[in-house]
Amino acid sequence: MVCDSALYGQENLQLIQHLKWITRVPMTIKKAKELVQNIEVEEVKDEDKEKRSDLNLESYTWKEEIVTYGGIKQTWLIVLSEKRQKSDLEKLEKQLSQEEKKSQKFLKEIQSEEFEHPQAARYKLKAINKKLRLLEIKEVELIETYSKKKEKIYKMISLIIKKDEEISRKTKEAGKFILATNLVEENKLEASEILITYKNQQSTERGFRFLKDPLFFTDSFFVEKPERIETMLFLMSLCLLIYNLGQRELRNCLKRVKKGINNQVGKVTLRPTLRWIFQCFQGIHYVTLNGVKQIVNLTEERRFILSLLPASCQRYYL
Repeated sequence: MVCDSALYGQENLQLIQHLKWITRVPMTIKKAKELVQNIEVEEVKDEDKEKRSDLNLESYTWKEEIVTYGGIKQTWLIVLSEKRQKSDLEKLEKQLSQEEKKSQKFLKEIQSEEFEHPQAARYKLKAINKKLRLLEIKEVELIETYSKKKEKIYKMISLIIKKDEEISRKTKEAGKFILATNLVEENKLEASEILITYKNQQSTERGFRFLKDPLFFTDSFFVEKPERIETMLFLMSLCLLIYNLGQRELRNCLKRVKKGINNQVGKVTLRPTLRWIFQCFQGIHYVTLNGVKQIVNLTEERRFILSLLPASCQRYYL
């Protein structure tokens, strides 16, 4: 059984201890945080590079640890993905840049404000710092002065500092994740097998991602009986199969004709999602006028998309 980190908890692990499983470890667990922070993944030996390349794992490095969690002995594989590390560090830079702009605005705001009491100034500062993750506005001095109305007021002098510890933590965590399995000792899997098995299930997970979309109203279904749950799973799997076949057919046709269509942001793509195609076809109506059946709002772009789909789809739109 292969699952994401939602499964990983002491109670769940006890329930499935008789099964063979691989799952991701959530970073909310203290031990996981410590390992990601302190363990350096192993350097890849030259003789292993070719093997990893054959397995399409050349951008991954890892280190194994034996851990007991929830009373169950297991292998934890601390993995570093170069691609993900690059992406995470870029996101961190972007977040830091956005916070710098935000904190400059907050700094100007708090330094121009007049406070009746020192506590009011510090309360405002505390509220502002709650909105920041990588930076902090620090109090330098609280000046007692008088307003134009000759009333005693307080003004805060402050400066922006980086939370070096938090930035360092996020930098060390960039690109790293942990996979756990109870397949140890005689059932032990190679590290590459653990990673490949986990990666293989992600394609299925991506396929079911649409279930979380509010447009599909999946959360309106609620069933308790095991046979009804099985039926829903079967129907969802069948729908996913048809959805992916339709998407694959369309992408292959676009590739053959070497012509793309506009995606959600107006850029031409040869790999549109079928969900986007569904949205493109909203607003088309079936109308009968004086006994004549016709389809309205069938634009040139929509006609082009239909020309790439099977004849049954074209008949549906007359």
